[in-house]
Amino acid sequence: MDPAPTAEPQIPRSISREDMAKLAIRRYEGRVCLVAAPGDLEEARADLRQEAIVGLDTETRPAFKKGESHLPALVQVATARAVYLFQLRRTEVFPVLAELLSEPRIVKAGVSLKDDLRALKQVFAFEEKNMLDLGWVARSNGFGQTGVRNLAGILLGLRIPKGTKTSNWAARDLSAAQIAYAATDAWACRELYLRFQSLGLLAAKAPGDAAPGG
Repeated sequence: MDPAPTAEPQIPRSISREDMAKLAIRRYEGRVCLVAAPGDLEEARADLRQEAIVGLDTETRPAFKKGESHLPALVQVATARAVYLFQLRRTEVFPVLAELLSEPRIVKAGVSLKDDLRALKQVFAFEEKNMLDLGWVARSNGFGQTGVRNLAGILLGLRIPKGTKTSNWAARDLSAAQIAYAATDAWACRELYLRFQSLGLLAAKAPGDAAPGG
């Protein structure tokens, strides 16, 4: 078997704050579906079932006091056609998310997935299959930075704004800024998977295997 390819020399393994600041800000500009009505849920289920790769991320209400913690409030899933936002206060979304996370045919790509999955299991039950941690892929190929924003700067040449990271994700009504932020993170994870794939950097581990969390 040939050795796994390493990152091409012309691809930087890290990006400085100065270089990141020079990049154009980019947000997801496609269709976003905040899953609220039964029709939204059926659309999401049908779209997810025909996907081979989705970007996955979660958002949790920030904790500002020592010892305070919260469960995830939002799950974002990016397909080739849309980004679906599932508010976890809506228990009707649990079966669709559990089906996705347990589906061995669909690659779920994200960063720090181990932490996300551990927290999600406190909200609803599932057995995860075919998860791919992009931070692990980056580390395996010699990248010194493994967060979504740094990887997007290095590999996609774009800057993702941080603006609403510490906002209240448990709010009943999400703001337009929150929706854009959440959708962009999931979309970026899917784009990063496709970029790693095009560069031949997924060969270090078969996409069907679960990579360790980051």
